[in-house]
Order: sequence, then C-alpha cells, then structure tokens
Amino acid sequence: MTYNTLFSVLTDEALVEETLAHAIAAAEVHDAHLDVLCLGVDRSQAGYYYAGASAIVLQETIARAQQEAEAIEAKVRNVLGTTALRWSCEGGVAQLADLGRHVAMRARFSDLVILPQPYGNGRGAELEPVTEAALFDGRTPVLVAPASGAPVAHPKRVLIGWNESSEALGAVRAALPLLAEADVVHVAIIDPPTHGPNRSDPGGLLSQYLARHGVTVEVDVLSKTLPRVSDVLLRHAGDMNADLVVMGAYGHSRFREAIFGGATRYMLEQSKVPVFMAH
Repeated sequence: MTYNTLFSVLTDEALVEETLAHAIAAAEVHDAHLDVLCLGVDRSQAGYYYAGASAIVLQETIARAQQEAEAIEAKVRNVLGTTALRWSCEGGVAQLADLGRHVAMRARFSDLVILPQPYGNGRGAELEPVTEAALFDGRTPVLVAPASGAPVAHPKRVLIGWNESSEALGAVRAALPLLAEADVVHVAIIDPPTHGPNRSDPGGLLSQYLARHGVTVEVDVLSKTLPRVSDVLLRHAGDMNADLVVMGAYGHSRFREAIFGGATRYMLEQSKVPVFMAH
C-alpha cells in the first residue's frame, strides 16, 4: 500500500499553516497528490434558527461563511503555490449539521486524511464532526496534526496502542508504509488478559506480522497505573520520545451518527505528537 492521494479539510484560516505543514511534508515523502477542501461553515442550528429567522439574516450567515471559505482558499493557494507538489484546492460552504456528508464523500477516494487537532483552545465545534466523518463514514485513516510541533516527515520512533481489536489492527495495516520506514516500532500493551490464546506471548502475533513486513518491533507490556488507558499511552509516548502514535479509533452510534468514544477523544485532545487513527 502507498499513500498516493492525500486529503485535508480546512475550516479555520488560523489553522491553515500548521495543518498544511504536515500535509506538505507527507505529500513530499510519498510523492502524493494533495487535495484540500476549504469550507466556510454556517454554524446556525437549523432546528431552532430557521424558525423565526428572516431571509436577510439567513443570507448574512451564508455570506459570512462564503467569505471565510474564500479567505481560507486564498491562504491555501498561497502556501501550496510555493511548493513543487501536485495539488488541488476547492472551496465551498456547508452547514454544521451537513459537514459530514461533504467530508466523507471526498475522504472515501483518498488514501490518508490529514486534519488539525479537533480539541483545544481556539478549536471550532466543526473540527470534531469533520474528523469523525473521515474516520467513521469515509472509512479512511486519519493523521491528526498536533497544535504545536514541527511535522516529522519520516517518523523514526512509533508507538502502537495495541489491544487486539479490529480497530487497532486496521490502524496498523493502514500505517504499514510509515511503520516500515521507522527505526523502531513499540507495541504497547496495557494490562494484557490473563486468559486467552495470547496470554503467554502478548503482542507476539502482531510482532511476527510486522517483522515479515521488515518492521523492527519491540513489545512493551505496561500496567494501568493511571486513571485512563490514554494517559498511560501518552506517558509512554513521552518516555520513548515517540514521533507518531498509531491506534484504533473507537466510537459509538448516536442517532445514526458515529461519535468518538471517551478514550479516543482524550487521546486527540492531549497528544503532543501526530496521531494516526483508523476505524
């Protein structure tokens, strides 16, 4: 597998440069085409706002979203225009409740989606549904760029959060091009089960699978000494000076809409390194 088509969604002019820095680095390394969708978001709530709103007010919100999209698109074109990449840029307007459809439709035809960190200071409410749509509806792996820190074109020390789930295995498979180029990949297993076929060799089958792809693997068995599993992973990522964290994206259904589970959300909120996720 190779990453020939990269996709990014930008809804905030302030996040253009930090997100594109990671996207450009990935596109250069993988000699990939980069598609960027610049969306102005109408954040009005249809169920309440439209009931008593005049046509003039509605038009103002759409016009404001259109201005935001144009400003984002102009900045993206300025940044990408200085590179030698193959790229395309498209602008548009979408309602907050309808973002997922636009994102998923394009994510499906990409190999990897690169998005800004969806949580934290100054992060808009639209970033969470954009990330969820790419993962759960688009079924495409996502690289979440942290709010700070320079992009790492070739991650050398990678941490895999492993719990034998199909989501974690899907993330590992999707990340193979990155894992094969790393100097070392640590498979972190937190409180492995004391019963089951793999109790005597936790992570053994995954290590064998990765080794056959030319990956140098180390298995780290950890105890849950902190309240959250994600806390343990983040601490271990810091201890080993990881360049990248690979893990499954876990969610549950709410009104037919997939949303992040608590552990996934906390990981995306607190991580200081890029997080590679798949569902």
